[in-house]
Amino acid sequence: MAFDFKREYRDLYQPKTTPSIVEVPRMRFLAIEGAGDPNEADGAYQHAIQRLYAVAYTLKMSYKTDYAIDGFFPYVVPPLEGFWWQPGVRGVDYADKSSFRWVSAIRVPDFVGEADFAWAIESATAKKGLDLSSVRLIELDEGLCVQCMHVGPYDDEPATVSAMHEYAQSQGYAPDFSDTRRHHEIYLSDPRKCDPAKTRTVVRHPIAADA
Repeated sequence: MAFDFKREYRDLYQPKTTPSIVEVPRMRFLAIEGAGDPNEADGAYQHAIQRLYAVAYTLKMSYKTDYAIDGFFPYVVPPLEGFWWQPGVRGVDYADKSSFRWVSAIRVPDFVGEADFAWAIESATAKKGLDLSSVRLIELDEGLCVQCMHVGPYDDEPATVSAMHEYAQSQGYAPDFSDTRRHHEIYLSDPRKCDPAKTRTVVRHPIAADA
């Protein structure tokens, strides 16, 4: 059976609809950084997703080629994730999507190294005919966070975020946003196929002990 990150790490991908505190380990991602409204048709965000999946599935299916990744095991491609921020805003302002800056990302197993990434870029470029020069292999260490499963439209997330912050405060923590610790979303539903009222999104914010 293929390794499924969502099943094996339920605390990270399947939290309850009430807030909880979690220590997030260092992870490796395929990532593209960009700016602008994610809802813009044929915009930068949509192009980024297309490119990320092209590389992600090239790595996943590498075992069917003559390229061997050391330590490879079959796995399910993890869900799309997004790290969001806006200049001068702690967290995000949902009313001004045009000012969004983002890192769109897909987790990859730790066995994916720089050489494997370079092979995947070259292979996917040749097969898909896409410019993949914006895709990066990065590592992120979020550390201590508060998170919650948000069910419903993305624009309704402020209520979930408010509940998260209230819970964190009750436990002695405060939001701890920085250039490396940002508003984080994990998309468990495909918005093209899912009723917005049933859309499931993990929302995660960095926290630190409240001084």
